[in-house]
Amino acid sequence: MNHAATPRRIWLCADDYGISPGVNRAIRDLIERGRLNATSVMVVGPAIGRDEVRALGAAAAGNPRCAIGLHVTLTAPFAPLTMHFRPLDGGMFLPFPRLLRAGMLRRLDPEMVHAELMVQLAAFGELFGRAPDFVDGHQHAQLFPGVRDAFLAAVKQSAPGAWVRQGGRSLPLARRLGAPKALVLDVLSAQFRRRAARAGIGFNPAFAGAYDFSSQPDFGALMRQFLDALPEDGLIMCHPGFVDDILTGLDPLTAQREREHAFLGGEDFPPLLAANKVTLG
Repeated sequence: MNHAATPRRIWLCADDYGISPGVNRAIRDLIERGRLNATSVMVVGPAIGRDEVRALGAAAAGNPRCAIGLHVTLTAPFAPLTMHFRPLDGGMFLPFPRLLRAGMLRRLDPEMVHAELMVQLAAFGELFGRAPDFVDGHQHAQLFPGVRDAFLAAVKQSAPGAWVRQGGRSLPLARRLGAPKALVLDVLSAQFRRRAARAGIGFNPAFAGAYDFSSQPDFGALMRQFLDALPEDGLIMCHPGFVDDILTGLDPLTAQREREHAFLGGEDFPPLLAANKVTLG
């Protein structure tokens, strides 16, 4: 058998299902058309409920390899599901730079973090009638010191069959240095992978998809870079969506979501996968 011709299977995961109706519609559209094979769900988002869950299930029904995960959320402008979670800012989680700083300074209480994660996992179970296929984190909070051990313990307890998302790339150092945001994820992920392996929890072998959202880059060109050298079971994170008022009120990433949806739903994407010998199937 010629192994060189066998396409690599990767995960293309749309984050933030549940953040707004427009994002939900865009994600379902791409799943239905086989242009995505994973999405992670925010159970603290304003657009998650029985109808949105049913619609996602219907979209995924025709896509045999579609994973549905939990997008653990611990950063503003969202509020915790547990009453006693601290630290808060105006009743909401801290913005992510402050959460990262608090974690690095050992100012987060792992028991409070663990309790919040257990409730978010339980909320997913109530909505979907099962544990998530995988668990990741909004703004990569699962990788932060002060969060990661509580995160892994909660997954092991509540979703022992799930894998978790790490954010490290499988690229030579020279190619990694040009992207500061991705380099931070590489560093945080090295510790996270060691801890996950020790806990016997599976994770994606490589990650791509981080970029500077504010610069409005060409998403097709970025996707070519993300696919390059991504191994079997590697994961690309994406954020397709249609902009609506709810999204605009919650997240700075707006118009770029529409550009991502347009590329992933367009005619140039399938040939790009084929040229890289990659499949989502």
